[in-house]
Amino acid sequence: MASITSNSTASPASTVPTSIEPTEDDHTPTVKFTSVQDLFSLINSTPSDALTVTNVSPHHFVEIEREREKRRRKFRLRRYSNESQILIITLPSTLHEVLHLLIYRQFEKKLFQNNQDDGWTPLGSATFRVSHGHPGGDGGEGDSTGSPTPERNINDWPTLVIEAGVSQSLGELHNDMRWWFSMSDHKVKIVLLAKFDRACSVIILEKWEEEAQVRQGATTTRSAATLRPILRQSITIAQNTTTNPISYNVTRGALVLSFRLLFLRNPGPGEGDFVFSVQDLELYAARVWRAV
Repeated sequence: MASITSNSTASPASTVPTSIEPTEDDHTPTVKFTSVQDLFSLINSTPSDALTVTNVSPHHFVEIEREREKRRRKFRLRRYSNESQILIITLPSTLHEVLHLLIYRQFEKKLFQNNQDDGWTPLGSATFRVSHGHPGGDGGEGDSTGSPTPERNINDWPTLVIEAGVSQSLGELHNDMRWWFSMSDHKVKIVLLAKFDRACSVIILEKWEEEAQVRQGATTTRSAATLRPILRQSITIAQNTTTNPISYNVTRGALVLSFRLLFLRNPGPGEGDFVFSVQDLELYAARVWRAV
């Protein structure tokens, strides 16, 4: 059953390594932009759940956004850089969608169970821009996002972002994670990555936060410290087909999401960090594998 711990300050999982090598077989197809029409034709025929497009000018980016709305297409403009003119598109397959939605809905279930849903706003895959109202500027659309209310304005950046990947490597997902922390000016507090590794037949869950790091030789003041992403938890879930019924092996324990980081305040009476137990994660994995 879903559970919430009492007021806690730190997770013992913060001692896990801060990086994992991506699987070499995973990669996102990369194409050079030629026209909006050609891009949509390619999207219609691409089996991957992601596509990297180069040479996309700000003007072309606006055209792609408009054409997407006109055609009512459901792909996501995952990340766009005005400077590099690189656009990453998410083409949500069933497997891609269940990877993030099932985790997010478990989180929402915990909110309802503890009567905290009125203090949380689900933002889905809303578009977030570095400068609001700037057409063609840097922007991103997460898979599942949300923020607290009234602590965070509904048009502001989320505190929680969940990104899923099937064809994307962990390295590419790490680029997504860094983008969210940096471009939000550190308003995003937790980035949860859900990667399905076909080669190893495992689900990898990574929970990333930020912590202050003092520059070497600098005085230990707030201004001298810079925030950097740190991997707080890395959990792998493997399917065991030798058992009857099929079972799922979860390594490195339960997934814990910090109440303080999500809600931008300390937990009150009866509140605490959100815990996805090993049983929760086994159920999550069983439902994900149905989409494989």
